[in-house]
Amino acid sequence: MIHRTRLGDHDRLPAEAAAAYARDGVIVIEGFMPAARCAALRKRALELVAEHAPHAGGTVFSTSDQRHTRDAYFEASANRIGAFFEAGAFDADGRLQVPLERAVNKLGHALHDLDPVFDAFSRGPRLQAVADAVGLTDPRLVQSMYIFKQPGIGGEVNCHQDSTYLYTEPESVVGFWFAIEDAHRGNGCLGALAGQHRRGLKELFTRDGQGRLGLEQRAPAPQWDANALEWIEVAQGALVVFDGALPHLSEANRSPASRHAYTLHAVSGRAHYPEGNWIQRRQGFDPPWRGFV
Repeated sequence: MIHRTRLGDHDRLPAEAAAAYARDGVIVIEGFMPAARCAALRKRALELVAEHAPHAGGTVFSTSDQRHTRDAYFEASANRIGAFFEAGAFDADGRLQVPLERAVNKLGHALHDLDPVFDAFSRGPRLQAVADAVGLTDPRLVQSMYIFKQPGIGGEVNCHQDSTYLYTEPESVVGFWFAIEDAHRGNGCLGALAGQHRRGLKELFTRDGQGRLGLEQRAPAPQWDANALEWIEVAQGALVVFDGALPHLSEANRSPASRHAYTLHAVSGRAHYPEGNWIQRRQGFDPPWRGFV
């Protein structure tokens, strides 16, 4: 069973939780964020949808169809705030068939640096303490995503490993997944293969010799035991912390309830960050990556 805990005295992660993270590659910290802060982030996300989605050009995000990775809008979002649509938001003629605020799959990928509300949510000594406890040294926040998992049309996310997309040497990616709304089997909660982060990466998302992004299979690719899948049902305010090599997924949302979540990905500033990674910060042009404090 995936370990569940709460922060202890002085907002420290209990020792048994840190040990469970090392063993399983994932823990749940319940009640990490107050409901009021979750509600404020949700409100700001919807404001950003109204601001950015009309200019997004209908870019659809899908983990089963990688065409968006050849989209200039997608690449530019590495250091901007982009809006990406659910495939089910459009009819056969490409017209939106739901209201704009119900059509967006996610916002990404630099919310934590470019928006003051997201910046405040993404940083603080409590998050730094969690990073310290799970062994993330000198953290740098490189990616943020607000995921809507829209009612009725929320897309499935195939089983994957986040280090595939943000590789470092040595591997150092840690994901911080906040439940902005309750997440359960009915509306597409996370599922994870605890302990299988130790089997290595299956593939890398990197640039080829022509600068094109794509998935590159690792050889030999590890095999995952799908029978070990555990569903992570959590209440609003919970924080799921997971190793970048942890295989995880979420099902489609066909329920009438949304499942808003916010995800941060951090890497160690002491690790090598290859130029082949899709997210890069251009020295002198973009703000440098910062940590939690």
